[in-house]
Amino acid sequence: MGNVINLNRFRKRAEREASEKQAEANRAKFGRSKAERSAEEKREAQAKERLDQHRIEREEQP
Repeated sequence: MGNVINLNRFRKRAEREASEKQAEANRAKFGRSKAERSAEEKREAQAKERLDQHRIEREEQP
């Protein structure tokens, strides 16, 4: 006789491996390092600050 294989265990292991491959692809596609995120936030803050500096304030007339 051959070896007995637990099909549930085999199925679950295959699902975990497929899930891990998908997660790896997503990390490569969408992931950014903490340094990249903080640099992007800093650039956005600077752009907002520059835009606010050029804003012209006008008084409303009744």
